[in-house]
Amino acid sequence: MLILSNLTLRRGTKVLLDGASTTIQAGERVALVGRNGAGKSSLFALLQGQLHEDGGELQLPAHWRSASVAQEMPETAQDATTFVLAGDERLEQLQARLAGAEQAGDGMAMAQLHADLHDAGAHDARARAQALILGLGFQVAQLEQPVNSFSGGWRMRLQLARALMSPSDLLLLDEPTNHLDLDALVWLEGWLRRYPGTLLMISHDREFLDAIAQVTLHIEHARLTRYSGNYSAFEEQRAQQLLLQQAAYERQQEKIAHLQHFIDRFKAKATKARQAQSRVKQIERMEKVAPVLAEADFSFTFREPANLPNPMLAIRDASFGYRGEDGRALPIVRGVTQTVLAGQRIGILGANGQGKSTLVKTIARTLAPLSGTLTEGKGLSIGYFAQQELDVLRPQDTPLEHLIGLAREMGAGGEQSREQDLRNYLGSFNFSGDMVGQSVGSMSGGEKARLVLALIVWQRPNLLLLDEPTNHLDLATREALAMALNDFDGTLMLVSHDRHLLRAVCDDFWLVADGAVQPFDGDLDAYQRYLLDDARRTREPARRAAQDGVAPSSSAGVDPREQRRLAAQARQQAAQKTRPLKQELATLEREMARLEAEKSTLEELLCSSPQAQDIAQAGKRLKVITDTLQASEERWLQLSETMEKLSAALVADAP
Repeated sequence: MLILSNLTLRRGTKVLLDGASTTIQAGERVALVGRNGAGKSSLFALLQGQLHEDGGELQLPAHWRSASVAQEMPETAQDATTFVLAGDERLEQLQARLAGAEQAGDGMAMAQLHADLHDAGAHDARARAQALILGLGFQVAQLEQPVNSFSGGWRMRLQLARALMSPSDLLLLDEPTNHLDLDALVWLEGWLRRYPGTLLMISHDREFLDAIAQVTLHIEHARLTRYSGNYSAFEEQRAQQLLLQQAAYERQQEKIAHLQHFIDRFKAKATKARQAQSRVKQIERMEKVAPVLAEADFSFTFREPANLPNPMLAIRDASFGYRGEDGRALPIVRGVTQTVLAGQRIGILGANGQGKSTLVKTIARTLAPLSGTLTEGKGLSIGYFAQQELDVLRPQDTPLEHLIGLAREMGAGGEQSREQDLRNYLGSFNFSGDMVGQSVGSMSGGEKARLVLALIVWQRPNLLLLDEPTNHLDLATREALAMALNDFDGTLMLVSHDRHLLRAVCDDFWLVADGAVQPFDGDLDAYQRYLLDDARRTREPARRAAQDGVAPSSSAGVDPREQRRLAAQARQQAAQKTRPLKQELATLEREMARLEAEKSTLEELLCSSPQAQDIAQAGKRLKVITDTLQASEERWLQLSETMEKLSAALVADAP
């Protein structure tokens, strides 16, 4: 097991951990949570031997092998498969020793090394490496491509695959979901749930943490607190603890006030001096309960739009994409015909590279459509959050300069354009003091994201286009964003791999896949099943190759149109099986809500001293309602369990 005993850890003058103690059992999957800057990544660096404790003790089993994702961008010309395969260092060492034994003609050593290689999984190592690469969203044709031919995000996926390839007893993952879209994220969740070693992970994706974590470690005020369960369980337990702590603090303060009142009243009287002194000592001996110091959570709201044109936007037979240097059209999605209505909340789904950002950029007027028409409603005002914040920010300018420029551009006059008012507005987004004069290029990703949100809110848009707005936001800020979006009166179009945010704010979904944009008939659970089915078919060549002990051919592919047909068929079958159950559940929930309301009314009536006749009638009706509610709740539980089993069966074949 991993043991931290009275540990102290500093970075410069800042104390990150002060007397922290905890124990992690072998095989546990642990989420490490806390505010940005609390010390999560520093604790990882300590576990990796990059930092040393300033006090206390860290006990890590000597035989444990650890693995983590390298943060530097790989620049090698190695092909993707070879690069990932090299993550298994033991395998590399054994193969190098075998080559030396063969060169020396040492038969005994060769025989032993062949046995060691077999034990190390050399016979299917290449196929396993390729299954990891495909699982993280690459195509079969990309398995042999050079690493340096991929963009930065895809190279970091290869670094993740390399870490997963490494045999380990302790796996440390710091924000592993940052460069993943939903299909790769769903695959990674399945892989990590099967990981046999001890897992520590840092993530701002609450659904990812909920799906994997068994234990949650919370860093706050330089202390480590262990909670059993996933992130949602941690939130519930912590809320209960804070309530109990605050109640105990208030009770103790009342007692101290009572004792102090006696002391102040009688300390000058000789006959009462001894009792007064006794109460002074009682206060001094009292173990003080600390008050709940509520950390200032970030929150904001969107201003009410000036108008809401309906429809907001009409797209007719449009193609979106780019133009080459020679002016030739390079379409990514074609034949798009969709209408965006006032008040709609659309989540845009699809794998990386399918055209989600291209669609959003074209609607945001950053790109021109290659063909077709986009008709905007009269008075359309767009607020656009780009996937890369610096796409809409000027690195050399300060937050105040950005807001002054925006106010001038929008023609804001009077008090709103005064510099102090602009400073106050930025302060509401946690840009205060010297931060308003700090260059944007020197800011963290989270600070840039908050500035973009501040600029969008200032514009008072009626159509929000958000492309991966949560990439650099911590959990508290993501919750603030979800609350603000739920209160937004306009139309929302959201691209995000944060499933919690998508579930919280989106009512409709569009799927961008295979060069088309279509409404997705289903919820996020249906989309997750679609992704798993699609990923399973994509990785089937590697799986067959692993069974045969050979590498898959890069020519082995699946017709995308056939993939879409099969996926649609699977979604339709799933919907047919679960639709009647969902309808019955919804009916039950409405009826239970009605009965609960009637029950509350009757209970209030019985508490108001009614006539004897009214008491008898109300009592009879209350008995009927109570029995009906009990039967309905039992049926609701049965239906919920049946739906869970159906969902599990639908994904049972997924990797």
